[in-house]
Amino acid sequence: MGILSRASYVIRSKLNSILNRAEDPTETLDYSYEQMRDELQDVKQGIADLTTQKKRLEIQKRRLEENVEKHNAQAREAVQQDRDDLARRALEKKKSKMRQIEELEGQIANLQSTQDNLVEKKNELQGQIEEFRTKKETMKARYEAAEASSRVSEAMTGVGDEMEDVGRAIEHAEERTDEMEARSAAMDELQESGAFESALSDKDSLDRELESIRTGGEVDSELETLKSEMGKSDAPADTDTAVAESDEDLDAELEDLDADLEDSDIDAELDDAEIEAELEELQDDDR
Repeated sequence: MGILSRASYVIRSKLNSILNRAEDPTETLDYSYEQMRDELQDVKQGIADLTTQKKRLEIQKRRLEENVEKHNAQAREAVQQDRDDLARRALEKKKSKMRQIEELEGQIANLQSTQDNLVEKKNELQGQIEEFRTKKETMKARYEAAEASSRVSEAMTGVGDEMEDVGRAIEHAEERTDEMEARSAAMDELQESGAFESALSDKDSLDRELESIRTGGEVDSELETLKSEMGKSDAPADTDTAVAESDEDLDAELEDLDADLEDSDIDAELDDAEIEAELEELQDDDR
């Protein structure tokens, strides 16, 4: 098979597939029914034309028959007038008209036979058309019922194109919802752990802890002062002592932290001095 033949075959197969998908059986049945009705109309028109032609021949035959009677009367009158010559001419015309009548009768008989055949075929075709119309309406009803049932089944089982789109939309919405819920939970977890505060603040965890201790001590001191002023403090002296001890402990912890930081700075300076000394020795060796 050559390239052109293969291409032609592929194109025809593709077009046939497209036509099969686009074809509506109900429209095809309606079209076939209209075609049959057009054929019936053509047959009726042919019968009408044939009948018209037959009627023309019958009219012509009647006129010839009238002429025959006329020539017969002329021959009789000529015989009475002893004009045999005129009688002969009249009879000759009579014979000619009679031959024409015979020919017309043959043509009329043929046309009548053809007309009878056409009428019979017309009646047969008309019966077939009525039978086809009944089958057509039955098939259309069955097809429409089957199509409706198929759409309902597809909708219920979710295999139709529209239901597939709806299913994909629901699935996408569920995925987006799960993603947003997970993101929201992650944000809450980071907020509780203080990660956002760490990112937005220049304080480290130690500073925040110290600040929390200071704030708690200040709140406790203010609360005891308020209770003392209102006469509801059970042991103001002990409370003041506890607050003072808390402040002393806090100051001691701060001093320890400062000392640790100073030691860290001193160690860092010593490390830097040692590194610089080693670098100088390396430079002297290079020289």
